[in-house]
Amino acid sequence: MTLKLGLIGHPIGHSLSPWIHAKFIDLAGLTGEYKLYEGDHTKLPEVIQNLKQSGVDGFNITVPYKQVIVDYLDNLDRDAEILGAVNTVVNENGKWKGYSTDGEGYVRSLMDPYPDLLNNGTSVLLLGAGGAARGIYRAIVQKGVKNIDIANRSLDKAEALLPLRTGSAKSKVMSFQEAEQYLHEYDLIIQTTSVGMKPNVEDQIIQLDNIRQNAVVSDIVYQPITTKLLQNAKEHGALIHHGHAMLLYQAQLAFEKWTGKHLDIAHMVDELEEKLRGE
Repeated sequence: MTLKLGLIGHPIGHSLSPWIHAKFIDLAGLTGEYKLYEGDHTKLPEVIQNLKQSGVDGFNITVPYKQVIVDYLDNLDRDAEILGAVNTVVNENGKWKGYSTDGEGYVRSLMDPYPDLLNNGTSVLLLGAGGAARGIYRAIVQKGVKNIDIANRSLDKAEALLPLRTGSAKSKVMSFQEAEQYLHEYDLIIQTTSVGMKPNVEDQIIQLDNIRQNAVVSDIVYQPITTKLLQNAKEHGALIHHGHAMLLYQAQLAFEKWTGKHLDIAHMVDELEEKLRGE
């Protein structure tokens, strides 16, 4: 089986997806390629047409096309439909079906180092209410977490996440200032925005003075590897979770959907960190 895989987005020249999926292909004992299909919005129809003609087995989509791609698909997974965004497309018997692996990929990356963290007694604080937050919010609720609150600058945007709830999960919306005040109530704090990303490495979305000892602080930013928020968390006695692990595990889930193969990739978290550090 020779896989034809790829990534659509703009710009994507810096993407680590080809490196990650080349490793996955080797681990799975398969042959194949993972190519970059870059183009601005004027070239997207041409990129899509070329992919259809190539008989591609599947591909990923990144910004700015996670919503736009929906118009080119034959079917949508239920979660992708609810989230309104797709980052993985699978060629299923000639039909293109869209999935979202970001949220579940994040949860997998978290449960690798902290397998018992997510349960109905866990109290979670989500910082931010953008596209990444939507996927993560829904995936965590689906794991049976009963309390997951959202802090954001725009309270209206945070409230727009609430319809994504399932079951008996409860959420309240608050400002970042309120989040700092009540921080001691949470077992897990997840930073889902771009705050602290290079080159603005001194930025920190909230202060952690009120954090609970041994709470877990997770930041989806992976450049730098350890953001100022994570550094501050360690200084306050909290545990930390790095963003590059999410990158790896959402790719793992996409690869499963393309091949049906579940790969053990825990050893690759450190490899990816070395790659990001340029070592």
